[in-house]
Amino acid sequence: MAQTTDTAAFAPLEHEAAKLAQQETQPALGYWQDAWIRFKKDKVAMAGLCVIIFLVLVAIFGPMLSSISYADQDLAQVNQGPSAAHWFGTDNLGRDLFIRVLYGARISLSIGIVASLLNFVIGVTYGGIAGFAGGKVDRIMMNIVDVLYSVPMLLYVILLMVVLKPGLINIFIALGIAYWLPMARIVRGQILAMKEQEFVLAARTIGASKRRILQKHLIPNAIGAIVVTLSLSIPDAIFTEAFLSFIGLGVSAPMASWGVLASEGVTSLKAYPFQLFFPAVAISVTMLAFNFLSDGLRDVLDPKMRR
Repeated sequence: MAQTTDTAAFAPLEHEAAKLAQQETQPALGYWQDAWIRFKKDKVAMAGLCVIIFLVLVAIFGPMLSSISYADQDLAQVNQGPSAAHWFGTDNLGRDLFIRVLYGARISLSIGIVASLLNFVIGVTYGGIAGFAGGKVDRIMMNIVDVLYSVPMLLYVILLMVVLKPGLINIFIALGIAYWLPMARIVRGQILAMKEQEFVLAARTIGASKRRILQKHLIPNAIGAIVVTLSLSIPDAIFTEAFLSFIGLGVSAPMASWGVLASEGVTSLKAYPFQLFFPAVAISVTMLAFNFLSDGLRDVLDPKMRR
C-alpha cells in the first residue's frame, strides 16, 4: 500500500531560509533608547519635562528680552495690580513682578541644578568607595553618614547659612555640604548588591583595576537609581532655598529668588494678594513638574519599578 506524503511538510531548507531573510526584523534597542520610548508613553512625565524645559528657556532668555531690569524702581507705579503694562503687577517699590519672577527662576533653578551636581559628585564618589571597599572602611564611612543623617538636613543648612551669612554662593556651599547624604546611601546599596556578580568577577579576572571596575562597570549599572535620586533632589533644593529666602537667610537684596518674592508678598497679603500669588504659583508648578518627571524616570530606569 503506497504511503502518501505531505510535500509541504518537507519544504527545502533553502526556501525557508529565503523566507526568513525576507522578513523584516526589528533592530535591538539600547538601554537608553528603550527607556526613552517607554518614557514618551507617560503623558504626565512628558508634561513635566515640557514644563521644565519651558521654565529653563524662560529663565535664560526672558529677562534678556525685556528692557526693564528686575531692580528698576518706579515709585509712581507702587503696588499696581496686573495690567497690560505690568503683567504680574508691581511691588511696594514699583518694580515689575513679572521680570522679578523670571529673574527669580534663574536663581531658583540654578540653585537646584548646582546642588544636584554637587550631590552627584560627592554622593556617588563617597557611596561608591564605601560600597566597593566594604569591611572596616565601609563601616567607618557609613557610620559618619549615619551620624550626619540623624540631624535633619534643613537644620544643617540653616546653621551653615547663619555661619556663612546669606548669599548665593553660600547657599551653594551649604546645600553641597548637606545634600549628598541620601545619594551616598543609595549608591552604596547599589554597589553592594552588584559587586559580587559575574561581570565584576570577569573584570577582575582579566586584570581590571579597582578604580576601573568602579568607574566603568559598577557606577554605570547604578545610573538608573542615581538619575532618579538627582531628579528628586532638584525640587528639594529649590524648596529649601525658597524657605531660606523666606526666613531671611537666602539671597541678598536686590537679587530676587522665588522665596524672596514670596516673603515680600506675605507682608502685603491682605491688601495685594497678587504679590504672593505669582511667586507661589511658580514654586508650585516647578515642584510638581520635577516630581512628575522623577516618577516617570523611576518607572523607566529603576528595574524594580518597570512595568
